[in-house]
Amino acid sequence: MDVSKIVGVLEHCELFRGMEKDEIEKIARLGSVATYEAGDNILNQGDFGESLYIIAEGHVFLERAIDLGTRKGSAIITILGKGKALGCWSTLLGETHTLGSSAICRKPTKIIVIKGPALREMMLDDSQLGFKILERLCFILRNRIRGAYGAMENI
Repeated sequence: MDVSKIVGVLEHCELFRGMEKDEIEKIARLGSVATYEAGDNILNQGDFGESLYIIAEGHVFLERAIDLGTRKGSAIITILGKGKALGCWSTLLGETHTLGSSAICRKPTKIIVIKGPALREMMLDDSQLGFKILERLCFILRNRIRGAYGAMENI
């Protein structure tokens, strides 16, 4: 996938929606493409994360393993499709982070991978761009937290 196709994916991504084309083009140059088969894990709960992932094609389950002592299991937090973002958000803050959920491909999936530290550096160099990304991130995380609470209520 060339940079122009990555730009097309990012223009419709929840994290970068509404940004100027030149801003998206700069971010697209940080991206690479990874392909996964159905059942593959993109991320594993408990691993250290350093990248952000944007779904270009396919569907991904966000799943959290739960251990309540006598009750163990997992809960699907949400299902993400084209244009949705996932990954290690804390790298945008310059902090290490252990992943709180696994991301499992429901069907063959193409992902745009952006290294968090590289995007953070770009955000620090252009504070207006950084603010736009962090503002969108706040909305995404709010919705994901609501989804997690809803999933836990069903346990």
